[in-house]
Amino acid sequence: MSHNQYSQSLPAPCIIDTGILVNKEDIRRLLSSLSQVRYIYTLDGQVQRQGEGFVLEIFSDPQQATIVANGTLFLNVHSFDYLEMQQTPEQLTYLDLVQENRHLRLIPINYADQEPDMGHNLDEVALEAMLNQVLSAKWDVQLDDEDYPF
Repeated sequence: MSHNQYSQSLPAPCIIDTGILVNKEDIRRLLSSLSQVRYIYTLDGQVQRQGEGFVLEIFSDPQQATIVANGTLFLNVHSFDYLEMQQTPEQLTYLDLVQENRHLRLIPINYADQEPDMGHNLDEVALEAMLNQVLSAKWDVQLDDEDYPF
């Protein structure tokens, strides 16, 4: 059996709570399930930055940067070599985005465990981020309409 025949007959990986993802589309899909996270950015094992933010965009473009600023995260899967899923002793999954000696750890924030009403009360940063996305999308549509008048 040739290598191609063998590799085509293997089933797709199945990863449950822990493991390593190298496929960019798998990484993008997993990250798209996040909304608010705690993040820890380390370089050579030393913490450089940490905080909390809202994941506003997950994309795959080798020409654009991953950006974490002002309580928001714009994550480019091409900024990282792989994603490692791990669990805390309490069985909570966290994600490490890895590129050589750089790690961006994302710890999902689950407000359901902290306060029952949090699902109904979005804070100001979340509302502002959502409003910015809606307005940006509206401007994109308006620009497209100007380019293609019918």
